[in-house]
Amino acid sequence: MEKINTKMGSFEWLLLLILSVLWGGSFFFVGVAVKALPPLTIVVLRVGIAALALNLIVRVKSLRIPTEWRYWKAFFGMGLLNNMIPFCLIVWGQTHIASGLASIFNATTPLFTVLIAHTFTKDERITGGRLAGVLIGFTGVAVIIGLDSFNDLGTNTLAQFAVLGAALSYAFAGVYGRRFKSMGTAPLVTATGQVMASTILLTPLAIVVDKPWTLVMPNLSVWAAVIALALVSTALAYTIYFRILATAGATNLLLVTFLIPISAIILGIVFLGEKLSAENLAGMGLICSGLAVIDGRFFSLFKKNRPT
Repeated sequence: MEKINTKMGSFEWLLLLILSVLWGGSFFFVGVAVKALPPLTIVVLRVGIAALALNLIVRVKSLRIPTEWRYWKAFFGMGLLNNMIPFCLIVWGQTHIASGLASIFNATTPLFTVLIAHTFTKDERITGGRLAGVLIGFTGVAVIIGLDSFNDLGTNTLAQFAVLGAALSYAFAGVYGRRFKSMGTAPLVTATGQVMASTILLTPLAIVVDKPWTLVMPNLSVWAAVIALALVSTALAYTIYFRILATAGATNLLLVTFLIPISAIILGIVFLGEKLSAENLAGMGLICSGLAVIDGRFFSLFKKNRPT
């Protein structure tokens, strides 16, 4: 497997920030859609519409979706680890625990990724700085979401383990997805293959559980939210996801979990008139500090300037 650059450049950091905004916005879109549609139906529409859009772009750009089984085995593996397992676990888990606590558990993804990448790769090893940065960033997420969320810790433990299982699945997906670079598939093609595989995996489940033919036809605002969720927060987001994964690795990529709460807060301030609290500021400061520790370049300036 090809080595990746564990130090992100300015362009990778910019892509990571854009990805956090795209996924931060997904909470708003889901919030609108879930008032009229059941969760699994939303997920299938999300990946299905994204698959149609990405296939169209692939055709326009004269790219080719591989037909060989070795590629599709990887697409199905990625769809299982990155979509089907975590989406189902989170949907079920959030019916039993508060969304704030679920978000904190989801923010353990980089912690799991550091351990899994250290175990299964040769070029994403644990370092003291990286581990310290991840822990600082996780603390920042907990502060932003609110320490009161921990009041329910210990109740509905099965649901809590379900959301932790989703975070673990996302971490495995990040490491598993590194193979696409050595397979020679472009990020756009990989994103297309993953959402196609996810659609195939999730459609039978949604049909059995949600019985979509019995649902009332949603209004235009719900359809607008679903289409935005599919095109912006899925099709575009996963193209960027695989672009970062190919160049910066799983550990760096899944730091986006720390940036999503910041993006969600900023979007809420800009579009919903929400106010910034002291906890938000403190949490954002911790997250930025954690990312600075992980990046390492800020502290290396002091080492360079230190007299010998």
